[in-house]
Amino acid sequence: MLYLLDTADLDAIRTCCEYYPVAGVTTNPTIISREKSDFREIITSIRSIIGPDKMLHVQTTEEEADAILREAEKIRETVGGKFFIKIPITREGLKAASLCKSHGIGVTMTAIFTQPQALLAARAGADFVAPYINRLDNIVSDGVRVVEEIVNIYRTYGIGTKVLAASFKNAEQVHKVSLTGADAVTINPDLFDTLIYHPLTYYAIDDFAKDWEAVYGDKKAGELLEKKA
Repeated sequence: MLYLLDTADLDAIRTCCEYYPVAGVTTNPTIISREKSDFREIITSIRSIIGPDKMLHVQTTEEEADAILREAEKIRETVGGKFFIKIPITREGLKAASLCKSHGIGVTMTAIFTQPQALLAARAGADFVAPYINRLDNIVSDGVRVVEEIVNIYRTYGIGTKVLAASFKNAEQVHKVSLTGADAVTINPDLFDTLIYHPLTYYAIDDFAKDWEAVYGDKKAGELLEKKA
C-alpha cells in the first residue's frame, strides 16, 4: 500500500518527505485555499519538493468536460512529472475522464461514496478512484466496507484502476483500510506521526539505551569500532 500526503502545506511536505516513504501528494480546492497563496506557486513548489517521479494529484475547478480537459492540460504543463487530474464523479466528470485519458493525462476520480460510482469511474478510464472514509463514517455508513467492496469488484472484473482511499481522521481507519487490499491512502501529515507511535516502542528504546550505557557508558557503537592509534 502506498502512502500519499493530503496537504498543500509546503513545510509539512518537506518534513514528511524527509522522514516518511511518501509516494506523492494529493490536493483539492479546500486544501489549496487554506494556504492563501498563489496557486501556481503552490503547485510548482510541491513539484519541486517531491520531484518528477512522485505523484501529484491536483483537482479541477471546472465543471464541464471540455473545460476540465483544458484546465488539466494547463496544470500538467505547469507541474510536469507524474501528474493526475482529480475529477469529481459526475456525468461531466466521467466524460472528462475519458477525454483526459485520450490526451495522455492521468485521472483520479474523486468524491467517491458508492461502489457503483467507483465501477463507472473505472470504466471511464480513471487510473485511481478516491473513496472518502471518514465522511461515510460520519453519516453512519461504513467507509472501510465500501473500500473493501470496491477492491473486490475490481478484482472480480480484472479492472486495473487503483483504489486511493481518502478522508481519514485516525490511525485505526488507515489500518482497517490497509486490510482491504486498497492500493493507496492519502493522509494528513499528523497521521504519519500517529501511525508510528506506540508507548511500548519508546519503552523498548529506553531499555536498549539503559542496558548499553550500563556496560559501555556514553560511547556509541561507532566509537567503539574506531581503530586506536
